[in-house]
Amino acid sequence: MKPRFAGRLGLADAVTVANAAIGFLAVVAATIDVELAARLVLFGAIADALDGIIARTHGSTPAGDHLDSLADVATFGVAPATIAAITLESTGMATSNPAFLAGIAVGAAYVAMAVTRLGLYAAYDLESDETKGVQTTLAATLIAATVLAGYTDPVVLVPGTALLAVLMVSRVTYPDLHAQDAIVMGVVQAITIVLTGYWGRVFAFALLFLAGSYLVFGPWFYWRDELHLGE
Repeated sequence: MKPRFAGRLGLADAVTVANAAIGFLAVVAATIDVELAARLVLFGAIADALDGIIARTHGSTPAGDHLDSLADVATFGVAPATIAAITLESTGMATSNPAFLAGIAVGAAYVAMAVTRLGLYAAYDLESDETKGVQTTLAATLIAATVLAGYTDPVVLVPGTALLAVLMVSRVTYPDLHAQDAIVMGVVQAITIVLTGYWGRVFAFALLFLAGSYLVFGPWFYWRDELHLGE
C-alpha cells in the first residue's frame, strides 16, 4: 500500500520535510555538542532556501506552504531555543535557581513567538515581498552564528534569544533578500558549517556580521525588487 503522500508531494516538499528532520537532529545534538547543533541549524537554513528555489523552478504543491511552516518550527524555533537553554547547564546552576528557570522560560517564549510569527506570516505575508517581524530563519542563524563564533555563555545567548523572540512578533517590516544577497549569505553559512578552528570562527563572525547588519539596518536601508525568497 502506498503512503498517502505518494503522488501528492514534490521535490521541494521532500526538502522541506528533510529540514524538519534536521531540526530534530539539532535538538538531539544540542544535548551533546552545541556547536554541532548550531551547524545543523545553519544547514537547515540552507535547506529552507533550497526548497523555495526548487518550488519556484519545478513547481509547488498545495501542501508546500503548510509543510514549510511546520518544518521551520522545528529547525528555527525549537532547535535554537534548545541550544540557548542547554548552555545554562554549563554554569552548574541548580535547576531550582530562579536564573535557570528564567532561562528555560526564555526558550519556551522563543518557541511560542516563532510559532506565532510563522502563523502570521502564512496568513498575511506569504504573497508579499516584505514581512513584519524578524524572520525565524534570521533569528536562528544569529543564534547559531553566535555559538560558532565562540559565544556560548548563557549570559550572551539567553538575553539575545529573548530579544529575538520579541523582535519576531514586532511590527518592524523586513524586506526579503535580493537573490544575490541570499546567495552570499548561503555561501557564508555553508563555509561556516564546514570549517572548524580559527577559520571556522572567522566565517562565523562574518555570518554574524552579515545577519546582524540585516537585523539592524535591513528595515531602513535595504530595498529589493521582485524576487521573493520566502520565510
